[in-house]
Amino acid sequence: MTKPTSDGSGDKPELIDPNEFPSWIVEEDEGILAINKPGLIVCHPSKQGPWSSLIGASREYLQQELVHLVHRLDRETSGICLLAKDKLRARHSQMAFQNLQVSKEYLALLEGELEESIDVKNHLAKDLESEVYIKQAVRKSRTSKRAETRFEPLLVRNGHTLVRVIPKTGRKHQIRIHAQHQGYPIVGDKIYGPDDRLYLEFIEHGYTSSMAAILGFHRQALHAHRVHFDAPEFKRSFTAPLVEDMAEEIKKRMDCSDEELAQLIA
Repeated sequence: MTKPTSDGSGDKPELIDPNEFPSWIVEEDEGILAINKPGLIVCHPSKQGPWSSLIGASREYLQQELVHLVHRLDRETSGICLLAKDKLRARHSQMAFQNLQVSKEYLALLEGELEESIDVKNHLAKDLESEVYIKQAVRKSRTSKRAETRFEPLLVRNGHTLVRVIPKTGRKHQIRIHAQHQGYPIVGDKIYGPDDRLYLEFIEHGYTSSMAAILGFHRQALHAHRVHFDAPEFKRSFTAPLVEDMAEEIKKRMDCSDEELAQLIA
């Protein structure tokens, strides 16, 4: 996979190396393909060809025309992403989401030191004060939706917090919004970080040196660590180890060894 560069448009998908793709596979059987998606890879097909999206690469890898994306992650979020090889497993796993029979666990690196676990409960709706069209905010309105997230600190050090995040609902950008709202934005977040105009700059110019000076990390430091299905027809758990770029950023910022990090997230 190519590394982020300072030239070119930020909305152009990163291309996937066909030789690297098999190393992302966490688990595979006759019906399921579980992928540890790196950051900066889009899930849905793009105009840049099959190797520009997770589902396109999966189709090429499996050599089958139809692959079902069970759930998606934001482009910059890394971690576990599940694809079904047939309609039956797609229906069972997707129905589990609809019936609230799925639990998720994320890891995030936050700015600031969060000393105790917190449960954030509020409503989310479109941010009417932002130039970023997709940005959401904590506010009540006729169209707002209730959101609930739990943050559990695993390590607090050097002005940062490594947290386990357990979303109780599944709203758009929920974890990132709640982290910012509590005063602990996720490291590298271009929308819910220090200045949402960085996102507009990224779309226009890609990841620039000026953005690097402000954010310090080329993507949001958010990783989908585990997903557990507890439906009658589909009882499965999947875990994705921290991807390299986020693990290195945690170790650098928090003066953390490989052994300590492994124990914290076990």
